[in-house]
This record gives sequence, structure tokens and C-alpha cells, in this order.
Amino acid sequence: MAGRPARDKSTKKSIAAPGAPALVVSDNSYLQRILNAKVYDVAVETPLTPAKNLSKRVANKVLLKREDEQPVFSFKLRGAYNKMAHLSPEARARGVICASAGNHAQGVALSAKKLGCRAVIVMPVTAPRVKVDAVASHGGEVVLHGDSFTEAYTHSLELAREQGLTFVHPFDDPDVIAGQGTIAMELLRQHQGPIDAIFVAIGGGGLISGVAAYIKAVRPEIRVIGVQTRDSDAMIRSVEAGRRVTLNDVGLFADGTAVKLVGEETFRITRALVDGFVTVDTDAACAAIKDVFEDTRSILEPSGALGVAAIKQYVADTGCKGKTFIAITSGANMNFDRLRFVAERAEVGEQREALFAVTIPEARGSFKRFCELLGPRSVTEFNYRIADAEQAHIFVGIATQKREESARLTRAFTKSGFETLDLTDNELAKQHVRHMVGGRGELAKNERLYRFIFPERPGALMRFLSSLHPDWNISLFHYRNQGADYGRILVGLQVPRGDTAALRDWLENLNYPYEDESANPVYQRFLR
Repeated sequence: MAGRPARDKSTKKSIAAPGAPALVVSDNSYLQRILNAKVYDVAVETPLTPAKNLSKRVANKVLLKREDEQPVFSFKLRGAYNKMAHLSPEARARGVICASAGNHAQGVALSAKKLGCRAVIVMPVTAPRVKVDAVASHGGEVVLHGDSFTEAYTHSLELAREQGLTFVHPFDDPDVIAGQGTIAMELLRQHQGPIDAIFVAIGGGGLISGVAAYIKAVRPEIRVIGVQTRDSDAMIRSVEAGRRVTLNDVGLFADGTAVKLVGEETFRITRALVDGFVTVDTDAACAAIKDVFEDTRSILEPSGALGVAAIKQYVADTGCKGKTFIAITSGANMNFDRLRFVAERAEVGEQREALFAVTIPEARGSFKRFCELLGPRSVTEFNYRIADAEQAHIFVGIATQKREESARLTRAFTKSGFETLDLTDNELAKQHVRHMVGGRGELAKNERLYRFIFPERPGALMRFLSSLHPDWNISLFHYRNQGADYGRILVGLQVPRGDTAALRDWLENLNYPYEDESANPVYQRFLR
């Protein structure tokens, strides 16, 4: 998806073709809503900051609309307050309710405190304590319910009916959309010169709907580009299909934009007004967090950095120079413990580290000959494992400066007689194998390898273990906590060949996202 045009089949409109004119259907009904939005009792007009270092690197002018500097460190405050400020006095007296595990929850709680009304915030029991405490500090009544957002959302609707509370939707509401649209109003006032494109992260679509509605009504020549992660691209798939598409699973790293189903109204607006889309991966988001830190000394959350990641990718794909791009840095609610993961993956995202699996003959001098090929290059990782009497495998990380270097190195190693796999984009290699190069014991027969994402909560591991069939054995286990709301686990299972159907049923009923890695060449070389 990344770097290629998406296409809306119902209108035959090219959605991501650089430089192509977009089909613009402005929604002037939102213009007055945005102009009359009530946000500044709690929200602040955030600065439009030049990213000087990044601009120089990409040969284009990059500006950051700093929504990470809001009182709750996210743009969500705007829409929540605007919705609640437009409620009748009677509705405010009864109180409001929302379901959220993050930025929207804090926005609703702070808005309620300002308006002097009751706010009930339903959060899943898996919500990190730091977010629960932040909501409570703003006066929100926290109700913990369910293991997922869906369960919390369903419970919040039940409480709303029972207690007469007004539900404040995180994105699919005209007043919420209009509140987010004030960002576009501000940035056009702050920068009256040429703007070629504005890059906006998409979760449920509230932010990009508000921004696009205002931009296309006032400055329709400015391109509005939506950004999603490759594993949470519900809006892009919906626009391509011409209808709202529900994802089975969403990625959890950029949790602020991890939405399985976009809103009805946000889909309508986005489909009509947004010029294009870019998808980015986890490594690109991590690299963008680092880019913003180097320019501002501020640390964004992953979703808050998606616009910056998309600008870099857009420039790389199109080769454009001298343009003016704006990224909305939408949030900065980052758990400190996640920074070690961000730092590790930022190097790969910038292609400052390339990973390889190299097979060398188990012969005198071959190890030295391979090391001589590396020359003066900086080695970031080096793991050696003998395979058999004929060959050995090396897992090696090498510092690089440009994207093309990994391909050049692969060719150089291969030309010298060393079979080489480029693992730079291999998740199994990056998440697990670099930390556990070894081999398989003779007892590990009928082994199948799976990667799981586990929620970080008491009992999650025991639920996994207790659900295993008594005839299945765990032959490998590797766990990594990334300081997030979830952990990544690699499991080897010894399953009799006749239990394939039972294994398939167990995986589906477990409801943990998983990948079958049994055929992954990294597994074949380093863990077998």
C-alpha cells in the first residue's frame, strides 16, 4: 500500500497519485460549525513550528502543528469540549459518558471539569495505570470494564441508557469533527504562504474530517493527505471498497489510531474531500519520533508522529523538492518505558541499521573472510551459530547511512559466495531472533512456531497456558515487554500431526493476534 495510489472504485478518483488534481467536494455545512466552535475555554492555539533539521534533510519545508502541546497533550480536547459545550443545560446537568483508554478520555474529563458537569469514563481493565490516573486527576469517574475497547464501549452505552448520560463519541459526531477542524483554521492563519499538503493521522477519522472540511472550503488547492499504519488501515480499505470495512485486528503500537471501524460521518467526509493516503510501518513511526525530538526536544506518541513519517515517505517516493508540507503532531502521551523500543526501531526505520542472515561454510578461514568483507563498517549485532559439519549461520546488524546500502551489502556478500538474506523488514528477526540466536534440541520434534501479542495484564499468560491441549508441549518461549499495553511472545509448540484442526480452532478461540512463523527462513536458520 505504501507509496502506491489507492483508488476509490466508485468515483474513479485517484487518491494518492502525487500532483494529480483531486476531486474536491467541499462540505460548507461544516465551515460555520468550525468558525463557531467553542474550544478555547480549555484548548490553546498551538504553535506552527519549523522542523529545521528535517526540512534540510528532505529538501522541503516541513512545519509541525504542535497539538502535542495541548493541556492533555493531544488534539482530542478540542472535539470533546465543543461537543459538550453545545449540549443543553439539562443534558450537561445529567452528565456525559465516553469509552476510551487514552486521549479522548482525558479530553472529556478535563472538559467536564471546566463545564462543571459529571463525566463517567469507561476504560478497559487493560488500560495502563498512568492513563487511569490521568483521567481521575481531571475529575473523571473511571469505570473499568472488559478486556477490550469494544467491551468498554458496549458497557458505556448501557450506562448511558441507565443513567441518562450523554455519550460523547471520540470521532463520529459533527460537533466533535468541527472542534478538530479548528486546527486547520489556526494553521492557515499562522502560515498564509503557499502550502502544498497537510499530512493528518487517521484513526476513526474525526481529525482528518475536520481538517479537510475547513481546508477544502477555504483553500481547496491545498492537498490533504491521510496517514495510517499498515496494520490499522480501516479508512484506506473503506475508501477503496466504497463502504466501511471492519478490520479483524489492528496493530497496537500506534494505539491512538488503532480503530477497527471508522465512523459513518467521517467516512463520508474523508471519501469526498481527502486527496490521498500514505501508509507507514512501525519502524517509520519510530524514526519520525526521533526526527521530531531532534528538532524540538519533544517526544511524540507513535500516532502523533505518523504525519512526519508520511512526509518523509512521500518525499522519497515522489522526489519532490522545495515544497511546503505541514504535519499535525497529534499527541504526546507516550509511556516512558516504550522509549527503549522506539530507539531500537528508529535506527531500522531510518535504514541506519540493516539486518542479515548469512550462511558461511564451516571451513578454515571462512569466518575471517566474512569479517574482512565488513571492513570498517560499524557492526551493531553479531551472532554466530554452527548449523552442522558443513555450514554455520551468522545473524549480523550493520550500521548504514542510506536505504540502498542493505541491497548493496546483500549483493556483495552473495558475490563472495555467502548465501545472504536481508532481514531488515523481517518482524521475527527484529522482535525476537536478534535476542535469542541458538538452535533446536533433538527433542523438539513436530514443532510449530507462532508469534503472539499478549495483553499486559495479570492472568494473560495463565489463560494462554491453561487453554493448551494437554498433549501439546511448549518447546520454545521468548517474551519481550516493550513498555506498552501489550507484550510480544514467540512460542514453539509441539503438536501431533493429527491435531491440526484442533490447533486451528484453539488459535481462533484464543483471540490473541498471531502469526505462524514456522516457514520463516530466520527460524529455519537460527532456531532449528
